[in-house]
Amino acid sequence: MPIITPNVRGAIMALIAFAIYSTHDVFVKFLGAQYSPIQIIFFSVIFSFPLVAMMLIGDRNDGNLRPRHLWWTMLRTVSALITGVSAFYAFSVLPLAQTYAILFAAPLLITLLAIPILGEKVGIRRGLAIIVGLAGVMIVLRPTGAELGLGHAAALMAAVCSSLASVIVRKIGHDERSVVLLLFPMLANFLVLGAALPFVYKPMPIEHLGMVAIIAAFGLVASLFIISAYRSAEAVIVAPMQYSQMIWAAIFGFLIFNETPDSLTLIGASVIMASGLYIVLRESGGKVSKNSPVLESHTRHETGTLPRISLMLRREKDTK
Repeated sequence: MPIITPNVRGAIMALIAFAIYSTHDVFVKFLGAQYSPIQIIFFSVIFSFPLVAMMLIGDRNDGNLRPRHLWWTMLRTVSALITGVSAFYAFSVLPLAQTYAILFAAPLLITLLAIPILGEKVGIRRGLAIIVGLAGVMIVLRPTGAELGLGHAAALMAAVCSSLASVIVRKIGHDERSVVLLLFPMLANFLVLGAALPFVYKPMPIEHLGMVAIIAAFGLVASLFIISAYRSAEAVIVAPMQYSQMIWAAIFGFLIFNETPDSLTLIGASVIMASGLYIVLRESGGKVSKNSPVLESHTRHETGTLPRISLMLRREKDTK
C-alpha cells in the first residue's frame, strides 16, 4: 500500500486550501455585484474578530500592543487595508481568471521590493524572470485595447500593496510581537471602513449576511489548511499550489458567471505563473536569496480580514 509522503500530504492540503479560497472569492464576486467592498470587508472583519480575540487570550508572551517599529507597522497596515478594498473590488468587476492573473504578479513584486527594503541582491536570472513576468502582466492588461478600466487598476494596486505588506513582515517580523502584526490590519479595517460605511451602506438580507459569514469562515478554514500544508511539506512544494486557483477561476467563471478566459488572459497568466514559479525554485536553492521573501510570504494576498498565515505559524512557534 503506497505511503503518502509529507510533501504529497502538504501539496494536497494546499490544493484544498486554494480550492476553498477560490470559493471564498466566488462569494466576494457575487456580493460585490450588489454591495461596496467597504461593506463586505467591514462585516467580514466583524465575523473574524472572535478568532483574534482567542489568539489574544491565549498569548503567553508578556508585552503590550505598542509596535516597536511604528512607521513600518503603520505602512503595512495601510497596505493591507488598500489590498483588501482593491482586491474585493477587482473580484467584483473583473472576470475571476483575469483578477487572479494580475494578483499572481505578487512574487515578482515581492522580489523587486525586497531589493530596497531587505537589501536583497537579485541576480541576472531572477531579474530576467521579473521582466518576463511583468511583460505577462502587460499582456493581461492589454494597454492598447479599450478594455482597461478601474478594475484592472484595483487588481494591480492589490498586488503591489499585498507585496509591500509581505516584505515589511519579513523586515520587522522577528522584532514585532505576532499579536501586534495580527491585530493592527483588522483593527484598521474595522475603524476606517466603519467610518466610511455610512456613505456606501445598503441593507443586507439575512442570506447575504450569511454569505459574508461564509467568506470569513472559508478564509479561516483555508488558512488552517495552508498552515497544515506548511507543517507537512517544504515551502517550495506548497507555494506553487496557489496557481491552482486559475483552474477554479475557469470552472467557477464558466459555471456561475458565464465567463470564458480569452487567449490574452491565458497567455499572460501562463507567463506570470512561469516567472513566479521560477523565482520560487531559485529561492529554494538557498544560495541565491538570503531572505527568501517569496517563499516566506505564504502565497495568499493579505487583506486584513483574517490573520496572516505566516504570523499564525510564527505565533505557534512562539507559544510552544
